[in-house]
Amino acid sequence: MKSQHSGWMSNQSKKPAPQSHMASNTGMTLRPNGVREYSVLGGKYERQGDYLIPCLTVPAEEEQPIGTWGQRHLDYLKQYRKVTYTNLLTSGRLNAYLADIDRQAQERFERLIEGMKQAQGERLKAGNALEWVGRMNNVRACAREIVNEEIIYA
Repeated sequence: MKSQHSGWMSNQSKKPAPQSHMASNTGMTLRPNGVREYSVLGGKYERQGDYLIPCLTVPAEEEQPIGTWGQRHLDYLKQYRKVTYTNLLTSGRLNAYLADIDRQAQERFERLIEGMKQAQGERLKAGNALEWVGRMNNVRACAREIVNEEIIYA
């Protein structure tokens, strides 16, 4: 006659042991052919020699035109905000983000120029064209500096 134990050891012995500490905490499963797969993330590794290289792909994103302002902000991100740049790139949102920055900067630039033109006065254009050109160049330079400070390098 067999005796049934209701002790704690009998329940514990039925559970399979985890393959490794790392595998049980990260959701990694080991395959018989040596390929490791992250079941939680859906990613896979590929064996190249003695190394397991992750099979990574960047999500596809819609191509949008990026103007001068967007290119300047891209350079700024690459040089001074590397983590933000990498996050936007790997999430597939970089192009849309830069297109939005470019649009915002261009709109702000045009509004600033119009406001400064009104302050300078349009009457000067008819009276002294050369001085008016000089002032408009100054207005554009001031507007460019403001957009750079407020949007591009912020």
